[in-house]
Amino acid sequence: MTIPQEFATQVCRALPTQIRSVVLFGSAASGDFIPGVSRYDLLVLVDQLGMDELEALAPAIRAWRQGGNPLPLLFTPAQFAASADAFAIEYLDMQHDRKLLYGTDPIPGVKVSEAQARMHLERELRGKSLALRDQYVLAAGDARHIVDLLCDSLSSFLSLFRVALRLYQPQTPSHKVDALHALAAHIPFDPQPFVSVEEIKELRRSPHRVDARALFHAYWQGVETVTDAVDRLLHPSH
Repeated sequence: MTIPQEFATQVCRALPTQIRSVVLFGSAASGDFIPGVSRYDLLVLVDQLGMDELEALAPAIRAWRQGGNPLPLLFTPAQFAASADAFAIEYLDMQHDRKLLYGTDPIPGVKVSEAQARMHLERELRGKSLALRDQYVLAAGDARHIVDLLCDSLSSFLSLFRVALRLYQPQTPSHKVDALHALAAHIPFDPQPFVSVEEIKELRRSPHRVDARALFHAYWQGVETVTDAVDRLLHPSH
């Protein structure tokens, strides 16, 4: 199962009276989707999420996950409304770009405070930067492994960079690479390593024709520069 609408149909069949919303967000909603490379991000709101409901949804979700997609975000409407602080970045992405596959659009009724989004952004950038460093330690000396970890991390960092751009300007491009270049106009970092990784990920550039160590260093330096800039912006006294 790979098509989001098929998944929406399956979960509605599993719980015909309890599904309130199925929302597509992320790259497939913003226009950045790359067939065979990108995955589908979904939000599913269900009236109740007890054991019976989870077991009813399990076959559709297992098939969806086996198709290589991330697990959908599952919430009751009340949980969704109360989780804006924990999922501030995802909620902002949904506000920016989304497609309603079934039911009522839940996004207009959700408010994400700027302070919540900034705290979430700072935490995510720092955590993922440290994780990238630690993963390099495990991959050091293995060029293919290094390129793979860069490709695996790219979507997350580009999403975070687009959120960071909103700290500098109110309107942001839907396409992540356009937002990357726009952010480089505010923060002095080189966007090219991220463009190179995207070209590898999209199979437009051979991973064998890059210096994996040098590419990682430039990419990681970009991540650290953006992370430090966001930290200074949010904590000017540091």
